Amino acid sequence: MNSYEIAILFDPGLEVDLEQATKKVEKIFNDNGGTVTNVDNWGKKKLAYQIKKHDSAVYVFYTVDMPGEGVRKVEYTLNITDEVIRFLIVRPDLKAIAKAEAEKARKAEQAAKRGDTEDKEEEEE
Repeated sequence: MNSYEIAILFDPGLEVDLEQATKKVEKIFNDNGGTVTNVDNWGKKKLAYQIKKHDSAVYVFYTVDMPGEGVRKVEYTLNITDEVIRFLIVRPDLKAIAKAEAEKARKAEQAAKRGDTEDKEEEEE
């Protein structure tokens, strides 16, 4: 099973009843052997340019564990789904993510050390 990040732009008219559209998309993932691990709804945002005569869209990001052969079927199905304006499927670079998190932790540790020494110096004065 591979992990994929899927960004979907829904029709802005669905903002009121987005639940039904998201269930439909999640069913597409499940029917093709995928399991949704995370959903991040950003809400309605303005687009940089018009897509299918829409100036805005509802952004929803999914993290899905799915076999590689299921991706092509998901792409085909999302292409013909009326609620979806655009979508993008990518495999995240897990090594780069782990490296970035390690660097972030190292910088936080250094900042904590600097903060500790500054507090001690202030107490001494």
